[in-house]
Amino acid sequence: MLEMIHEANDVKKLREEDLPRLAAEIRQFLIRSVSKTGGHLASNLGTVELTIALHRVYTLPRDKIIWDVGHQSYTHKILTGRKDEFAHLRQKDGISGFPRRSESPCDSFDTGHSSTSISAGLGYVHARELQHQNYSVVSVIGDGSITGGMAFEALNNAGCLDTNFVIVLNDNTMSISKNVGGMSDYLGRIRTSAAYTDMKMNVSAALEKIPVVGDRMVGAIRRAKSGLKEIMIPGMLFENMGLTYLGPVDGHNIPQLIRVLQEARSFRGPVLLHVLTEKGRGFTPAVRHPSRFHGTGPFDPETGIPLAEQAPTYTDVFATIMTKIGGRDPKVVAVTAAMAGGTGLKRFANMYPDRFYDVGIAEGHAVTFAAGLALGGVIPIVAVYSSFLQRAFDQIMEDVCMQNLHVVFALDRSGFVGADGRTHNGCFDLSYLTMMPNMTVMAPKNFWELSDMVKFAVGFNGPVAIRYPKGEAYGGLTYQRSPIEYGKAEMIELQEDIAILAIGSMVRTGLDVLRKLNQAGRRATLVNMRFAKPIDTGMIDRLAGTHRTMITIEENVRTGGFGEQVLAYIGQAHPDVRVKIFAIPDEYIGHGSVAWQRQEAGLDADTICEAVISGDGTEGPD
Repeated sequence: MLEMIHEANDVKKLREEDLPRLAAEIRQFLIRSVSKTGGHLASNLGTVELTIALHRVYTLPRDKIIWDVGHQSYTHKILTGRKDEFAHLRQKDGISGFPRRSESPCDSFDTGHSSTSISAGLGYVHARELQHQNYSVVSVIGDGSITGGMAFEALNNAGCLDTNFVIVLNDNTMSISKNVGGMSDYLGRIRTSAAYTDMKMNVSAALEKIPVVGDRMVGAIRRAKSGLKEIMIPGMLFENMGLTYLGPVDGHNIPQLIRVLQEARSFRGPVLLHVLTEKGRGFTPAVRHPSRFHGTGPFDPETGIPLAEQAPTYTDVFATIMTKIGGRDPKVVAVTAAMAGGTGLKRFANMYPDRFYDVGIAEGHAVTFAAGLALGGVIPIVAVYSSFLQRAFDQIMEDVCMQNLHVVFALDRSGFVGADGRTHNGCFDLSYLTMMPNMTVMAPKNFWELSDMVKFAVGFNGPVAIRYPKGEAYGGLTYQRSPIEYGKAEMIELQEDIAILAIGSMVRTGLDVLRKLNQAGRRATLVNMRFAKPIDTGMIDRLAGTHRTMITIEENVRTGGFGEQVLAYIGQAHPDVRVKIFAIPDEYIGHGSVAWQRQEAGLDADTICEAVISGDGTEGPD
C-alpha cells in the first residue's frame, strides 16, 4: 500500500478496506527509519490512523491542516510524497522533523513550539471568509498543548465563529511527560463517559436510516443541545465556550474517524473533535516508555535499545546537582513546564514531591508562579529549554526582574541543538536576558562549573539565569576551578597580543583557537568570562594594556549579545584596542549536527583562527 503513495491525495485512491494495512506499513516504515536517524517516534506512531483519515477527507494543499508543535507530522509528510526523504530526516539538507512550508505546499504553518495551531487556524479561517474563498481548515492539537494559555485564548476567540473550523484534540494523556492539571482531569472524565458516547453514535446512526425525516431529526437534536451532555459529562467546557463537541472517538478506527471528520466538516461553526490515541502504538518499547521515545536517537528496531552508549549530559549533571541541593536546603523548590524528564527534574520530583511543581505547557505561568513562590519565602529554580523561555519574556521582565526577586532560571539547550533545528536553537537568551535590569546571567565552561554556578545562584539574592548547552557535558579544563565570584571572569591562560574572551560552551572552542594561534606563531590569552551580565570590566581593563586585539566568542546571536557589550565598553574605555566579535549571524540556522551549525555560523576553531590571523572583520583603529 505504501508504494502506491507518491504525492498528496494518493491515499484517496485506495480502497477503505486497505487503509488499516497502509497504517501498519507506515508504522513499520517509521520504526525502521527513525531507528537509523533518530527523531520523534512515539507521538508519530500514535497518529497514523488519524492522519490517514484527515488526508482521506480533506484535499491538500487546498485544505489546510495545521499541526500543533509538529511532533506528529511524519505520517503527513509520507502521505504528501516525502517518504524517500526520510533517510536524511533532521540531517543537513534533509527534511525537517517539523512542518515546513519551504518543503511542501501541504505544510500550512511552520511549527515547533506548542499551543499555536488554533490561533493559526483561526487566522486562516478569517482570511478565507474575508476573501470569499472555499477551503477547509483543521487544527490538530494535543491534550498537552491545549493546556497552554494561548490555546485557551484562541478557543475563546473561536467560540463566536459563524463558519466551519475544525479543531482535532489528539488525546493520548501525554505531552512529553505525563499531563497534569485540571484540563487533564477534565479530559479524563470525558474518556470514561464511553456509555454516553456509544449511545450518541448508535442513536444518530439509527435515526439517519429513517427515510426523509431521519437526517432532519438528527439535526434538530443537535441544535437543541440536549441536556444529556450536561448530565453525563460535567461542565461541557467546550460546548459552553461556543464549540460543538464531538467525541470521544477511537483514534485508531479509520472508518469511524472518516465518518466523524465528514460530519465535523458539515457544521456551520467551530467544532472540537475529541480523538483518543495511544502514544507509541505498534511498538511495545514506545508504548511502555513514551517519554523516552518522544525524541530518540538511533536504536535497535527490535528491542528499542539505543545503539550508542549515552555519555553524561549537562542535563544529567543538573539532575544530580538538584537532588543534592534539594537535600541540603529545604527552601529550594523546582518548577517545570511539562518537561520534568527533558530538564532533568524527575529525580528531584521523586525525592521531594512536595517541592516539585509541573505547571503543564505554560511557560509564562511558570515564571509568574515562581515569582509568587519567591515572595512567599522559598527559592524557586525554573528549569526550561532556552527556546521555550522566550515564551515568558514579559513575565521575566515584569514579574521577576522588576521586583528583583530571587528566582533561578536553569536554561537547558542553550546555543545550537542540532537535529531539532531553528525552532529549538537557544541562540537568543544572552541578548534578551542581559537587557533586563536586575538580571544576572552566567554560563559554565564545563560540568564542574555548572555545579558551582547553581550553588552560587541558590545563595544569591535576585534573578539569576544559567545557560548551558545540549548534549555531552564537557569535562575538560578541570584543573581550573576557581570559586564563583559575582561578575568576575576566570583566567585560563595568560600570554599577550590577542585576548580571547569566551563564554560558556565557547570556552572549549576558545582553547582550540588559542592552540591553533600558538601553532601559527601568535601569542594569545584565554579568559573564561563566566558572566554575560555583569561583564568583568576589570578583567578587560587589565588585558587592554598588553593586548592589541580582543576577540569575543559566544553561541548566541550577535545583536544585543555578549560581544556587543564588550565592544561598547572597549570603544569607550580603550579605543586603541581592536575588537572582533564571533557570534551567530542575524538569521535562523537550520537543522543538522551541532558541529555543522557552528561551522555554518563561523563559530568553529578553524574559521575563527583564520579570521583572527587575517585581521578580517576587526573593529577599531588600524
